[in-house]
Amino acid sequence: MIETPSLVDQYCHGVLRTELGLGTFEAHLSRTEGPPAPGTTLFDTQTGFAVRRWCPPLLGLEPHCTPARYLARRRELGVLESGRRLLRGSGITTYLVDTGLPGDLTGPGELASAGAAEAHEIVRLELLAEQVADTSGTVESFLANLAESVHAAAAHAVAFTSVAGVRHGLALAPEPPGPGEVRGAVGRWLAGRGVGGELSDPVLLRHLLWSAVASGLPLQLHAGLGAGLRIDRTDPVLLTDFVRATAGLGTDLVLLHGYPYHRHAAHLAGVFPHVYVDSGAALVRTGARAATVLAEILELAPFGKILFSSGAQGLPELHVVGARLFREALGRVLGTWVAEGAWSLADAQRVAGMLASGNARRVYGLD
Repeated sequence: MIETPSLVDQYCHGVLRTELGLGTFEAHLSRTEGPPAPGTTLFDTQTGFAVRRWCPPLLGLEPHCTPARYLARRRELGVLESGRRLLRGSGITTYLVDTGLPGDLTGPGELASAGAAEAHEIVRLELLAEQVADTSGTVESFLANLAESVHAAAAHAVAFTSVAGVRHGLALAPEPPGPGEVRGAVGRWLAGRGVGGELSDPVLLRHLLWSAVASGLPLQLHAGLGAGLRIDRTDPVLLTDFVRATAGLGTDLVLLHGYPYHRHAAHLAGVFPHVYVDSGAALVRTGARAATVLAEILELAPFGKILFSSGAQGLPELHVVGARLFREALGRVLGTWVAEGAWSLADAQRVAGMLASGNARRVYGLD
């Protein structure tokens, strides 16, 4: 038995504060565009089946109960109590929370309280720039306020994260843009946006990435399916030039949500000393096949470069599923290697601790 008593969820979001009906719950369960096929449900996915396997017992129900029975019990307990039971039953002891999503989501403090855990903030660069733009009327004030905001965020956050892959794609020019190029891009963006307008200009996205690199905090980069539906733009290999350009500067890069390019992400983590690969969110998508995906990551990435996350947003069930699938997959893969004599039990246990929490604590300075 491979023990992982403590998990650091190195990338997640808060949970919804509101009660959910079946349709709303399903919309948060599977990130798809539009409703399920006629006569079907979004519970009929690997993630949906995993929720029905692992979450009902935490609410006093039998595993694999029907979605209707599960949601009725959820409403019976209420959103606060059901969330508390689920989060505390996940086994996650530390949450690193990206606070950049819209909606009525709990912040790091509320998530920590509900889950009887610790929580730290991850600052999303694009949202930070958009908030600065809402209160900056000129190019000069925007650039000055942005630099100040990045500096202030670095003083309290554990990491920066960027969704440049979602907004533009990962094939960005690797070098930092020049001052004139940045000023021109800021002027065009401020002139053309309304309050709340999203940032997608590639020059400004690069400027944000290099501002984060200069801070020295770890920088998380979204790739693969977790970065959006245009997977042709989010292959981690497209980041190779940027990864090479940031080598030796003292900033660690963490590649999030690499699936289905998890092998590519693992390869980059194996080649570049400052690159780390996220394993957890891929497991949530693959459900019962999670052990296969984790084994493929372990084939290529050094064990000290792999981090667990749930990637959960909105539903506390996704924190549970992320944690349980990770533990099950890790136990199955490492346990098999021990049983076959390829690994000693002591080594398997040591590596499990690294993946579950030790690597994240080192990378993000949590100790």
